[in-house]
Amino acid sequence: MSDTQESELAIETSGLVKTFGETRALDGIDLAVPRGSVYGLLGPNGAGKTTAVRVLSTLLRPDGGEARVFGHDVRREADAVRSRVSLTGQYASVDEDLTGTENLVLLGRLIGYRKKEARERSALLLEAFGLTDAAGRQVKNYSGGMRRRIDIAASILNTPDLLFLDEPTTGLDPRSRNQVWDIVRVVVAQGTTVLLTTQYLEEADRLAGRIAVIDHGKVIAEGTPGELKSSVGAGSVHLRLRDAGQREEARLLLARTLDTPVEAEADPVALTARLERESTERGAAEQASRALAELAAAGITVDDFSLGQPSLDEVFLTLTGHPAENGSANGGERKQTKEVAA
Repeated sequence: MSDTQESELAIETSGLVKTFGETRALDGIDLAVPRGSVYGLLGPNGAGKTTAVRVLSTLLRPDGGEARVFGHDVRREADAVRSRVSLTGQYASVDEDLTGTENLVLLGRLIGYRKKEARERSALLLEAFGLTDAAGRQVKNYSGGMRRRIDIAASILNTPDLLFLDEPTTGLDPRSRNQVWDIVRVVVAQGTTVLLTTQYLEEADRLAGRIAVIDHGKVIAEGTPGELKSSVGAGSVHLRLRDAGQREEARLLLARTLDTPVEAEADPVALTARLERESTERGAAEQASRALAELAAAGITVDDFSLGQPSLDEVFLTLTGHPAENGSANGGERKQTKEVAA
């Protein structure tokens, strides 16, 4: 690898392996994470996401392959790696018996700030994260969203070059999740690279510039959200009929016209069809137009119709055979790695 390549990458791994007994939690993972970006590791529980973070942050030693953070080997140059990274895990790491201010000032002092500097930096972060009014309250009295925000604030007291966010919004309500997303965007805008692990497809879609889909310890697909979506099809047709009694007739007609399976949804008047990946965007629109014309000719009224790019939910289901939220532990069938061209 050239110096130029190294300077452009925050993280690079090659054949990374980590085992626990007979379980290969990481089974030859290759990653290339550009600086100044949000890179998503998307996968179900047990896929290997947290293990990857712990190896890259030097909390675990890999059993095979190579991993470098800003050009530093995670095994041989662990101290150099630690000086440039920060980690926010799945659970709050702050002291619940201390107030928000006390937590941040304590951590600031531990990383080398003088008392006045620690207080100033803490006040700045509390204000930025919308926690000023709660600064004097014990963290154990914070809501879940407030705890995640104080935890991230603690992680960037000394602005890191690389921030690991391991499932930062697990268990949060939608409003709190959006607040955390806003914080992530601000952190990246200030120059920090973020490696985000998540099992929430919407989260990866909203935040990450590139995504690696992980299942059973392997990277099974990698690319931008748009590339991943286009890899499983040109688009999805969604429609709602006026008469539920015509749904089966409409399903058969659509399947014949679109030359693809059509699924009946839980809604008794709804149908969905995924167009083949060989179709272009224009071709998908033409197919959909023909299908609507055929339905009209057969006297079937369509009340609502949409043609859109496949969702990340559909991508994950196609690649893994199961939804992202219902993953199993490592083990079982191994999937073929699929690279999506940049």
